[in-house]
Amino acid sequence: MLTVLTGDCRNLMPKRGPFDMILADPPCGDTSLAWDRRVDGWLTIAHDALRPTGSLWVFGSLRSFMATADQFAIAGFRYAQEIVWEKQNGSSFHADRFKRVHELAVQFYRADARWRVVYNDVQTTPDAAPRTVLRKRRPPHTGHIEAGHYVSHDGGPRLMRSVVHLRNCHGRAIHPTEKPTALLEILIRTSCPADGFVGDWFAGSGAAGEACRLAGRRYLGCEIDADMADRARTRIAAVLPFRDAGAAPARQSSPITGDIP
Repeated sequence: MLTVLTGDCRNLMPKRGPFDMILADPPCGDTSLAWDRRVDGWLTIAHDALRPTGSLWVFGSLRSFMATADQFAIAGFRYAQEIVWEKQNGSSFHADRFKRVHELAVQFYRADARWRVVYNDVQTTPDAAPRTVLRKRRPPHTGHIEAGHYVSHDGGPRLMRSVVHLRNCHGRAIHPTEKPTALLEILIRTSCPADGFVGDWFAGSGAAGEACRLAGRRYLGCEIDADMADRARTRIAAVLPFRDAGAAPARQSSPITGDIP
């Protein structure tokens, strides 16, 4: 399944769960724009639609998280960690004194689950820098003296940093708040198992669906704007499906329903 439903996520998404991971880029309420009005009640519904081993990633500003912090607790979520997406360019509100070039993505998990059982696949980057590491020598009376240091090889893996630098989608975005597919793919690979199911509760232009198709995860999005939902389905259907080496040929899903013919 790789498709986008048209309608209110609060009505449609719970019927399609449970989800191994939920992605949400909800209206933050930071502006007076009509599409930026906060959606009430979705967090409690998302909690019940999420597997105990799953997690919820939510995009937003610090302003929006501070304004809704109590709602996450009331809905039964616990904070886990956050990453900062740093853009090459940003925007600012009238009252700001700095140009905003960052956005938060915060991970939550169910309060009735233990963090150790929540699925997390640690992501690494192959850009470790060479370094010299001191090592204590054996005492001389052992008759054997080893080298006092070693030099690590560059290009090795290191834990991915919590600040991710990626260009935004200005100039090519379909949706006003569209996120880069590469950023969403990082979160999906981190928090959804290879055979897992991702629920995108505010799908927008379907960037998360595109990321799931590239990462080989099942995906269901929901978008209340019918025209945007159509564009999202078309976008996802145009992406070549993920293929494992030696895997059987993938069957193409319908761009409208997501069903396998």
